[in-house]
Amino acid sequence: MKKIILIITAMLAYGATQAQTQWHTIEEAANAKIGAKFYLVDFYTDWCGYCKKMDRETFSNTTVAKLLNRYFYPVKFNAESSKNFIWFGQNYKGASGRNRVHEFARGVKGYPTTVLYRADGSVFQAIPGYSPASDYIIILWYFASGDYQKYPFDRYQQIFDKEIRPSMEKALKD
Repeated sequence: MKKIILIITAMLAYGATQAQTQWHTIEEAANAKIGAKFYLVDFYTDWCGYCKKMDRETFSNTTVAKLLNRYFYPVKFNAESSKNFIWFGQNYKGASGRNRVHEFARGVKGYPTTVLYRADGSVFQAIPGYSPASDYIIILWYFASGDYQKYPFDRYQQIFDKEIRPSMEKALKD
C-alpha cells in the first residue's frame, strides 16, 4: 500500500511540473493587449481526429507549452462555434443551420490549422495541418525568435538542431 501511495504521489508531482498551455478564448483575445507577441489561434472542430491528436501529442509537449505561453497569446477556437463576437471592430457571426462554419473560420481550408495574427488582429501566417511536437517547436521558434526575417523556412529546418536549438533552450531556461 505504501508503494502505491508513493507511486501516485510521484506521478502527481511529475505532472505538476509539466508545463501546460494556458489557452484563451477568442473573446479574451479580442480584449487582450499583447504587445509584440502574435496571437496564435488553433482552429479545430470537435469531430477532427488530427485536432485531437494535436492536443494530445503536440500541445501537451512541455517545450511547446513553454513556447506558446511565453512568446504567443494562445487561443483555441472551435470553427463550428455558434458564438458571435467582435474581433478588432469586425462582427463575426457563429455557425448556424446549414452554415456549419463560423464566419471567423471562413478562410481556413482544413483542420487543424494554426493562424498567427499580428497585435492589430491582421493575419500574419497560416499553418495548416497536424504537426508533431518536434516540428511544431521549430515552427514556433521560427516566429517567436524573429528568425522568419533572416532565413527561408526550408533552410531553418536544416540548421535548427545544430545552430538554433541551443539558443532556444537557453532562452527557455531564463
